[in-house]
Amino acid sequence: MKLTLITIFPEFFPGPFGDGMIRVAREKGKLDVNVVNLRDFTDDPHKTVDDAPFGGGPGMVMKIEPVLRAFESMGLADRAARPAGTRVLLTSPQGTRFTQSKAIEWAALDHVVIMCGRYKGVDERVAEHLVDEEFSIGDFVLSGGEPAALVVTDALARLQPDVVGCFDSVESDSFHSGLLDCAYYTRPAEFRGWAVPDVLMSGHHANIARARREEALRRTFERRPDLLEHATLSDADRKFLRALERERGARS
Repeated sequence: MKLTLITIFPEFFPGPFGDGMIRVAREKGKLDVNVVNLRDFTDDPHKTVDDAPFGGGPGMVMKIEPVLRAFESMGLADRAARPAGTRVLLTSPQGTRFTQSKAIEWAALDHVVIMCGRYKGVDERVAEHLVDEEFSIGDFVLSGGEPAALVVTDALARLQPDVVGCFDSVESDSFHSGLLDCAYYTRPAEFRGWAVPDVLMSGHHANIARARREEALRRTFERRPDLLEHATLSDADRKFLRALERERGARS
């Protein structure tokens, strides 16, 4: 897939792009990342990308003209005429929360473009007329959209085919299946009196699978019960969750 990041700080990205799954995805030709400097699309000697907001108030607002020119340079200014498989995104605290399901959706696209917001925000006409979707990585405010764009890049990179050595590992990650993941252990089997659960040492694959599933259900029930509303659950899962409900009721 192709990923284009539009930013006023292109120097933010080269370091992280040379490590981890992003590096692997790029080296394997699974992810083509292009960083575009928004200041290249300004028309004044100072390469101005922001201005004071109409109506007054503190802070500065990113101008629409450079954003439009950047989109025009890629043939993406007309939302209705964009190629199928292309999505233009804007980082914004007001955007839809970025989730694993959204990562899976975007990872299947041919081209994702992320416009990195800055300052007090981006001229609202960018959201109204130029981008397909606004997104946020959480209920907090960053200095700009670059960290959010990097988060999305990493999430999409590891979902590309043949990037992660064992894709079963990806499919068992927290959120991928709708639940939090279970706990994992490795050698030594006992450390300072802290032992690995016996079932994981038993070699009984069915029992291990059941124990891990129940651990994932328990963690989700205790830490993120909201996820259970949309998770795909079997009859056995629901039975186990009812038992957890009874345990909670008995303790209260």
